Amino acid sequence: MSEIDSGHDGVAAPATTETATFAAGCFWKPEAAYREVEGVVGTAVGYAGGHAENPTYEQVCSGRTGHAEVVEVTYDPERVSYAELLDRFWAMHDPTQRNRQGFDVGSQYRSAIFTHSEEQRAIAEGSRDREQGGKRRDIVTEIEDAGPFWRAEEYHQCYLERRRTPAQMLRALIGR
Repeated sequence: MSEIDSGHDGVAAPATTETATFAAGCFWKPEAAYREVEGVVGTAVGYAGGHAENPTYEQVCSGRTGHAEVVEVTYDPERVSYAELLDRFWAMHDPTQRNRQGFDVGSQYRSAIFTHSEEQRAIAEGSRDREQGGKRRDIVTEIEDAGPFWRAEEYHQCYLERRRTPAQMLRALIGR
């Protein structure tokens, strides 16, 4: 489980949290989007789904580690459901693009859901199937069991929040 940011949304950290891990292209945008969700008590960007231990950003960008850029979300299931987090996931990227999002190309930018339980897997698969009904092209999002999460270098954490004004953040999140 990731470090909990108890002051993130002005509410003390709950006694019980769960973890969700998503890959939706470059990890900066998904992290910023999830930090805006009520009930999310912490986020961390990093790497998952590959074979290299403790990879660096440069190693992951080479495409040789097998890792995807991911956001690990710590959330209070009493305030936000896993299904609601999945709704946000589908809305923030194009799950029909294999190994790319926009200008970012490579397997490290793939669309993936890393599940932490059988319940999460079932919810993710059902969500994907419902989402597919509204798409012309096939969804290529991978759904796999979560393995190790390798936290990215500190300069990547909350990157967009530290680099942009609130107006710039809003434009980046809504794509205008």
